[in-house]
Amino acid sequence: MTSTAGFFTYATVLMLLAVCLLSEGQKLYLHWSHKVGMLLSLTFSIVATAVLSDLWSNEWATLLLSFQVTAPYLHVGGVLAMTMLAWPTASHFFRMKSGVIRGLVVGVYLTVLCTLYVVPLGLFSPCIKEKGTLGPAPALIGHRGAPMLAPENTLMSFEKAVGAGSEGLETDVTISLDGVPFLMHDHTLRRTTNIQEVFPNRSDAPAAMFTWAELQSLNAGSWFLSHNPFGTAGSLGAEDQQQAGNQSICSLQAYLQLAGHAGKLVIFDLHRPPMGHPYRNLYIQRTLTLIQNECSVNSSQVLWLPSDLRQEVHHIDPELQQTSGSRLSLNELHSNHIVKLNLHYSYMSPELVSDYAAGNVTTNLYVISQPWLYSLAWCNGVHSVTTNAPQLLSTMTAPLFLMSPDEYNLMWILTDLLSLLLILVIFIFHWWRERELAFSSGSTITPDNGVYSKFKTEMSDIWSVSSTNSRAEMMPNLATVAEHQHC
Repeated sequence: MTSTAGFFTYATVLMLLAVCLLSEGQKLYLHWSHKVGMLLSLTFSIVATAVLSDLWSNEWATLLLSFQVTAPYLHVGGVLAMTMLAWPTASHFFRMKSGVIRGLVVGVYLTVLCTLYVVPLGLFSPCIKEKGTLGPAPALIGHRGAPMLAPENTLMSFEKAVGAGSEGLETDVTISLDGVPFLMHDHTLRRTTNIQEVFPNRSDAPAAMFTWAELQSLNAGSWFLSHNPFGTAGSLGAEDQQQAGNQSICSLQAYLQLAGHAGKLVIFDLHRPPMGHPYRNLYIQRTLTLIQNECSVNSSQVLWLPSDLRQEVHHIDPELQQTSGSRLSLNELHSNHIVKLNLHYSYMSPELVSDYAAGNVTTNLYVISQPWLYSLAWCNGVHSVTTNAPQLLSTMTAPLFLMSPDEYNLMWILTDLLSLLLILVIFIFHWWRERELAFSSGSTITPDNGVYSKFKTEMSDIWSVSSTNSRAEMMPNLATVAEHQHC
């Protein structure tokens, strides 16, 4: 990334220098080393873009979504850029000798400029809304708790999420070797425990292949302080850091008790144990039994996400809020008693949310932790979001970039008018300057005894005298002076 930034900065500096020189009518003489540097920068950029496109393929959806909230401001930026380009464009336009090239340059420039001027006619942004039409803020569901403030999937993390205003708690459930449901996202224990210190020969074993007693002997918090996954561990107080470093693996029962006492919703992925596990075919029944026997939480607080045996689960406990992790038709959702969708935020659109809401199906999107993305979900009418940052999003009182159509129209019209005015001034100035330069360079006076040429300086006009006759006339005079001297 550092190399990419360096190459990009190098190319940008050269381009800025080139624009400055061209705007003053100077020719570009690029040294061979800079030509090689630009070629390397271009090659490296193409390769880096291809690699990043493959690694971050899901992030392109995020980029496209960002255009929805930033489009009004991107329009302003585009108009500003074209207004700045008016200076070198006008400078070269009035210096060009060929009428065809001049027409081509100004034609391309005006085409792009006019396109930018009218882009808002086809622009859509869900955050441009009439006053009074904005719905309530999406409810917050803590993703594995509040993982920026405490080690994920620990009691401390869920307590922090509750304290930050989360209305729900999300986690991942695995069944231990002796049948105890516990919270663990990864397939193994390597990332979030000290398994390599306690059981070094079993560090790559599936988490489900440990007994609950063995799991309880592990530390599930020290990694958070040493690895600092979100760069926030250093901001915790001494007491919180000590508490985080002493966290252990949390059981599903403790998690449900915390949610029940706090009156929060719960949603979890349920991982099926691996082959050879005694509860491989009983993991759903084991989890469902625990929920029904836990008196502190109501079944209606549970968003049941596992798709296996959904009909049987609904028959056993119809109060569970059946939730789908897949985008299905309303008929399929209703036939499976599904009342909520849990989808990746890349599916976000006002049509999706409104269509499902019309069928009494609410929408939860994951994982949304950036204020701008939360603002977009809010403007789109999303009902809830799963987030890593409930402590941040809960402080927002309104979406970012929110404006009424009248406010946007005013911004659009003023931007275009000011741009057009500046461009006209720039073109008129260059026309006047080139006209004055042409007049100055062509101003000559031819008296009887010589040619006087006028040229400009910073302080005044200076007249230079050149005469073919004066030199010849001076020669006889000098000869006469010499004769008088000899006499």
